[in-house]
Amino acid sequence: MKIGIIGLPNAGKSTLFNALTKSSAPAENFPFCTIEPNRGVVKVPDERVSLLSKMYQPKKTTYTAVNFVDIAGLVKNASKGEGLGNLFLSHIRQMNACAHVIRCYKDENVAHVLDKIDPVEDIEIVHYELILADVDVLERRILKTQKAVKSGDKAQSESLSVMEKLKECLLEGKMASKCALTEEEQKTADTLDLLTLKPFMYIANVAEDEAHIDSELFVKLRDYLKEYDPDAPIMKISAKIEQELAAFDDEERESYLKELGFDSPGLDKIISAGYQLLNLVTFFTVGEDEVRAWTVTKGTKAPKAAGKIHSDIERGFIRAEVTDVEKLLEAGSEAKAREMGYTRIEGKDYIIQDGDVIYFRFNV
Repeated sequence: MKIGIIGLPNAGKSTLFNALTKSSAPAENFPFCTIEPNRGVVKVPDERVSLLSKMYQPKKTTYTAVNFVDIAGLVKNASKGEGLGNLFLSHIRQMNACAHVIRCYKDENVAHVLDKIDPVEDIEIVHYELILADVDVLERRILKTQKAVKSGDKAQSESLSVMEKLKECLLEGKMASKCALTEEEQKTADTLDLLTLKPFMYIANVAEDEAHIDSELFVKLRDYLKEYDPDAPIMKISAKIEQELAAFDDEERESYLKELGFDSPGLDKIISAGYQLLNLVTFFTVGEDEVRAWTVTKGTKAPKAAGKIHSDIERGFIRAEVTDVEKLLEAGSEAKAREMGYTRIEGKDYIIQDGDVIYFRFNV
């Protein structure tokens, strides 16, 4: 899972990236401090993995991971190549989802590219540039497809219809992801590699002393997003607090979180939102050698999930022995879970559920 951290220059992207990945990417008070994207891999915190590891005492414990990418700040007219526009847009295309950081705090010591703090204007600039970039892509594809249709390639007619529909939505100021498409039309749209088809989450970067309140700037942003992108997750996070948390060990972090009145660090919220956006679920394999978490898309059937482990297991799939992780932990052992009727046998049509502990039977 690749999540691109995007936004205007000096919105707090690099500070947040450093906190999430415990890195030291430059985070200076001037635009385009970030040019080449910074990349970091973060272990997905999952208490279920820790508890299973305590139960099995394996030689190895493996968590799932998220790739965070700190992408250069975007400016007005980026779609026309202004600033680092072309670089910014090409890097976004490689992401599975985008975490859009918006500045929601005032600080005279931190410059703003527009010389004023307005989260709605900031977000509209980014959306507008992404929309313009997608319109440009579609116009070129439409022209090419029209020529193919005129020359007798009727199979392209449906694709042309979808592209024109998407372009109309974009010209109305909507993200392509908000365009009403049928299931078949969506499959065509997914092949177009549009920036605004990617799932978005929004991170309001607030001042340290406003992390527990709904400041005027945050409320303005939240109300705007309720109308513009109502299904997208929006999180209120102080990048400075996250940076402080990242410097502590686990015990100190827990203590500081309690002192601040938080249940969990911002990292957990962002990863959870990423899973929600990309429709992901986690299943587990356990044993003396390794306890491991695996990520698959919702709706994945058992053989395909087995293929994540090894292609031979998918090819020779016989059945899956499945126990819900909470039931297994309650039972305290596999033998007890079987005795209590918690373990069941599932076949090729079984759809993986979040929290499944699975033993795959196969023969090749």
